[in-house]
Order: sequence, then structure tokens, then C-alpha cells
Amino acid sequence: MLGRVMDIDLETVRLFLHVLAATVWVGGQIVLAALVPALRAAGSNVPRVAARAFNTIAWPAFGVLLLTGIWNVAAEGDRGHAYEVTLIVKLVLVAISGASAYAHTKASTRTGLAAYGALTGLSALATLFVGIVLAR
Repeated sequence: MLGRVMDIDLETVRLFLHVLAATVWVGGQIVLAALVPALRAAGSNVPRVAARAFNTIAWPAFGVLLLTGIWNVAAEGDRGHAYEVTLIVKLVLVAISGASAYAHTKASTRTGLAAYGALTGLSALATLFVGIVLAR
């Protein structure tokens, strides 16, 4: 026997959009990084082409993360000092992730690409972790 479906409210939509965008931003970086060796083997320009294609969905996802993140904070209200400190840490990590991703798109050397790519990925993962801490 089928039961009643749980209600879907605006909070559910907000969280879904935030998690979906994080899946694209963070998960996409992990997948692309794992594919770089195979992409290089397919041709020296293939990683660049793949990265540009990824950017067409990654940057809009980052924008959705920013918007839904603001929405999340507004919806939470006052949760105390520890929450505020943790939120500041997350905001700093978001800024690092976005800035290093932008620097990665502008890098012209292999060292720059690697350094900014690593910083982007690590800061995105750290942001995701701190976001889970905030959600508890």
C-alpha cells in the first residue's frame, strides 16, 4: 500500500538547489581532475577544451551556490556565535574557491594551472565539509 508523499516546501527546494549546485561545482572538479591524464593522452589541447566546456556549467552552478547560500543564511536566523564563526570560515573558503578557480582559468603555465586547480579543488571540498557542519 502506498503511503502519503511528504510535503515539498520552499526549504526543500532551496536545499535541493544548493546541493545540486555543489554537486556540479565540487563533483565536477573531482571528475575533471581525474580525467586530465586521459584527456592529455587524447591530445594536448583536449584538457583545455574539456575545462572550457565544464566552465559553462560550473560558473552558473557557483552563482546558484552563492544565491542559495545567501538564502540559506537568511532562512537560518540567529543560531549563535559558534554558527557565525563557522559561517565566516565557510565564506572565506567560498571566496578562495571562486578566486582560485578564476585564477585557474587565467593561468598560462602548467605550474599555475596545477597550483590554482589544486587550491580550487581543496577549498571547494573544505567548503562542502564546513557546509555540512553548518547544516547539523
